[in-house]
Amino acid sequence: MTPLLDTLAALVGPAHVITDGDLCAWEQDWRRRVRGKALAVVRPANTQQVAAVVQACAAAGTAIVPQGGNTGLAVGSIPDASGTQIVLALTRMNAVRSIDADNLTLTAEAGCILHNLQAAAHDAGLLFPLSLAAQGSCTIGGNLGTNAGGTQVLRYGNARELCLGLEVVTPQGQCWDGLRGLRKDNTGYDLRDLFIGSEGTLGIITAATLRLYPQPAARLTAWAAVPALEQAVALLGLARQRLAAGLTGFEVMGQFALSLVGKRMPQLRVPFLGERNAPWCVLLENCDSESEEHARAGFEALLQAAFDAGCVSNAVVAENLAQANQLWQIRESIPLAQAEEGPNVKHDIALRISCIPAFVAHTDALLQRSIPGVRLVNFGHLGDGNLHYNVQAPAGGDPQAFLREHEPAINQLVYAAVAEFGGSFSAEHGIGSLKVDKLERYQSPVALTLMRAIKQALDPQGIMNPGRVLRA
Repeated sequence: MTPLLDTLAALVGPAHVITDGDLCAWEQDWRRRVRGKALAVVRPANTQQVAAVVQACAAAGTAIVPQGGNTGLAVGSIPDASGTQIVLALTRMNAVRSIDADNLTLTAEAGCILHNLQAAAHDAGLLFPLSLAAQGSCTIGGNLGTNAGGTQVLRYGNARELCLGLEVVTPQGQCWDGLRGLRKDNTGYDLRDLFIGSEGTLGIITAATLRLYPQPAARLTAWAAVPALEQAVALLGLARQRLAAGLTGFEVMGQFALSLVGKRMPQLRVPFLGERNAPWCVLLENCDSESEEHARAGFEALLQAAFDAGCVSNAVVAENLAQANQLWQIRESIPLAQAEEGPNVKHDIALRISCIPAFVAHTDALLQRSIPGVRLVNFGHLGDGNLHYNVQAPAGGDPQAFLREHEPAINQLVYAAVAEFGGSFSAEHGIGSLKVDKLERYQSPVALTLMRAIKQALDPQGIMNPGRVLRA
């Protein structure tokens, strides 16, 4: 044990400074593509211990990598390969501190698993709407650190819009308590928004006060086949007009993406799989404040209008919650099915919704010309303009060799197309270490200068998650 590790053991307890054994859960990224090496994994129990650990690391000049559920997709929460960085794992800090039903807020510690937070809100008769595939293992601190999106951004916004206040430990080990839960607070710079989305590079989020909403009286889910992406966009316009704020989810899925689910998870029974008039499918969710009858009538009227307009070729409405959950499980199983098919090139992109059909047609054609037979796994949150535009090796090819030979060129092609259409190369997964070079290439030089100035001002030692977001 080094003097720093001895100090950390005294602060959090020897059992919570882990240096031996299998550290894969903390050192390997979610996609198992990168493995780092930590000096130690430190597991504080409360904010005071986090502050003390940061103070000790700052005094020693030792870098800290904050980590929640380690479910990120941009390699932003694991240590580098140097063996000199501390992984600060916040999963012991998992309490829901309070629920204020009158203020419609919940305050939870950063290590609280998202599903548990949702359940606590539900038990209080309320709704916390942030929802994503990893909600059984991701933590709210990581969700805020990456400004997570998910399936209900269309109605409720990203994690940023769902947060009213933060508790943060600074790179000097000071604690900022901003957990007041106010909806209006114009007392200077908005520090909350500075830390949200900063991926642990400016400080460590230790707790958050979050917006809650009344539980809807009814939730209905439909699955619709559409003949083209243009019709999916038209269906979205109809749904906005007829369902208004009740439209909480609008997901699009290409037929090949769904075919992987059908191939790898046949028990899920994908609707309209393989049908010629269903090259794309849309998953819609309508949350109604009145009653299930009112919601169903609105949904049926919407689908009839969509049929009449030629937007939809077939559709099914879930008859109960179990059926609705099964439809959502199909959508959320696409990444897992794709992983079972083999390593692939992932893209998390944002575009103006009106541009998405043209972007997909343009980029699909470029990729097919560059790599004949390449397979495109295209799905995502059409309602907020976020696509997961992923590229799989040709059938029968070696996926690892495909990545080695083609990944840089594919990324360059896709991101150049995104820039041409005025989009963003990172919609909800963040920058991490995986996309640092992309940020330098595609972000405004003025914006980069401002970001570096903020980093230098708050973390002059450069010990907070170095090499993430900005080059160290």
